[in-house]
Amino acid sequence: MAAKAYVRVKGFGGVVSTFYIVLFAMVAAFLALRLYSVLGKRTGHEQQPLPKAAEERAPAQPMPRTIDMAPEAREPGSRNVESDAEPGLRAVIAADSSFDVAQFIDGAKSAYEMILKAFWSGDEETLKWLVEDDVREGFSAAIAERKEAGHTLDNRLVSIETAKIVDAQVEGRNARITVRFDADIAAVTRDADGNVVAGSMSDAVETHDIWTFARTLRSDDPNWKLAETDEA
Repeated sequence: MAAKAYVRVKGFGGVVSTFYIVLFAMVAAFLALRLYSVLGKRTGHEQQPLPKAAEERAPAQPMPRTIDMAPEAREPGSRNVESDAEPGLRAVIAADSSFDVAQFIDGAKSAYEMILKAFWSGDEETLKWLVEDDVREGFSAAIAERKEAGHTLDNRLVSIETAKIVDAQVEGRNARITVRFDADIAAVTRDADGNVVAGSMSDAVETHDIWTFARTLRSDDPNWKLAETDEA
C-alpha cells in the first residue's frame, strides 16, 4: 500500500515521506500513551512484590548472648541483693567499675530462660556458649539419658517471680556471683508416641534454683557463664 501511494503522487515524494514520518510518530506517541496508562495503574491482579532478600531487610535485633553490663556502676544495696552478698559485690565493682548490679540481674534472668529452654529442647550447641564445661557435661549426660529413654520435655517457663543475688566473691581476676531464682514452670514429659508420662501443662510448679555465674574480670570476653547449679 505504501509503494502504490508513493507512485500515484509521484513528484510529491518529499512531502509524502514527511507525511508518513509524522503519521508514524503520532501512532507511536499514541501507543506509548496507552502503554503508560496501563502500566501506571493497578488493576487488582498484579503479582505482589517479592519479599526482600535477607541482606536488604533491616537487621533483626539479635537474641542476647551474654549477661550485659551497663557502663556505670551501681551500689549493691537493693531488694535484689541479700545483705550477705554486698561485700562480695563491692569487691566485684572495685575490680571492674563497669559492673552494674541491676543490669546483671536482668541479664541473669535472660540467661536462666535461655539455658532452661536449651536444656529442655536438647540444644547442646546453645549450651556451649552459655555454660562452663563441667555444667555442660552434666546437661549433656541428662539429655543423652532422656533420648535413650525416648522421652521429650514439653516444658514452659511461666514466670520468674524473683531473682536475687545471694552471694558474690572475687578471687584474683575471677568473679563468681550466685543468684537464687524463684520461678513457676509448667513441666510435661512425653514418651516417643507423644503420650504424657509425667507432669501437667495446666499446673505450674514452683521451682527454686541457685545458679552461680562466673567471669574473668577486665578480660576481652564480657560473658558471664553458668558455672554451678543447685536447688534451694
